[in-house]
Amino acid sequence: MSILVTGGAGYIGSHTVILLIEAGYDIVIFDNFCNASKEAIKRVEKIVGHKIATFEGDVRNREDLTKVFKSHNIDAVIHFAGLKAVGESVENPLKYYDNNVNGTAVLCEVMAEYGCKSIVFSSSATVYGDPHTTPIVESFPLFATNPYGRTKLFVEEMLRDLYVSDNDWKIVLLRYFNPVGAHDLGIMGEDPNGIPNNLMPFIAQTAVGKRESLSIFGGDYDTPDGTGIRDYIHVMDLADGHVKALEIIKNLSEVMTINLGTGNGYSVLDMVKAFEKASGKKVPYKIVPRRAGDIAKCFADPSYAKEVLGWEAKRSIDEMCQDTWRWQSRNPDGYKNKGK
Repeated sequence: MSILVTGGAGYIGSHTVILLIEAGYDIVIFDNFCNASKEAIKRVEKIVGHKIATFEGDVRNREDLTKVFKSHNIDAVIHFAGLKAVGESVENPLKYYDNNVNGTAVLCEVMAEYGCKSIVFSSSATVYGDPHTTPIVESFPLFATNPYGRTKLFVEEMLRDLYVSDNDWKIVLLRYFNPVGAHDLGIMGEDPNGIPNNLMPFIAQTAVGKRESLSIFGGDYDTPDGTGIRDYIHVMDLADGHVKALEIIKNLSEVMTINLGTGNGYSVLDMVKAFEKASGKKVPYKIVPRRAGDIAKCFADPSYAKEVLGWEAKRSIDEMCQDTWRWQSRNPDGYKNKGK
């Protein structure tokens, strides 16, 4: 099978490409490199031992996508491409709706034009908003608390409507919790532009000396230590979930919606302590005001993923921190020649 991976040079996309190739799939990467590095693809190629067909383009640009489908017989798409910073989405919502929602609509139109109607969509636990209880199951009410989350929710609804209009579509919606970690070789990992929006790269950059201290957004939540609780999942476990989704996609007779998480909730301070243990470094931090759109607790009930995909997260919080530290300590400046 030939799989198009949009956003395939990004953090989750690049790690998923490795497992897809190891599972025997032919991969085509499509990325505009606005928040990714061409160096990441070179390192994926080093791990898998061969070149990967790569197209630079934007999912909102029909011509860019058409070049891919004209030159490759694509069987299915894994759609990672999208903007993902909660704070930026609050400041610039139209940018997020254009990129994430409109981009997906254009992608699906081009897919249909070329007879490719199988898609695995990179959704998010943000579609649950501030859940009334935890752990979170797939049937919970949906209500995003920020524009980023709403773009994920709107795309989910759009894809469900697409299936209603044409049952030939095969659609899997994977709702991620909080991806962390890195490939165990230490040559690939999370390398955000500028100040990290996510906790783990901020901790790692502080431990390696790139940042003076970690800013913890909110210390007065209704949690045991006052800091937010999240379900952190190793990026390689998350990548494996996509491989499992492709294994079942051909036989679908409905839109599948699946949580990918560990089922364990850890606070920000839990993660700081675990990272200090893994790295042997002190991580200085300061408590700052809560961030708009953040919630107190969010962690998954992953039992449905085990039932329908035969998938479950295997890597521990210690492995998540060890792999992140291996990546960050060996690559303190991330992918140095980002975008070149």
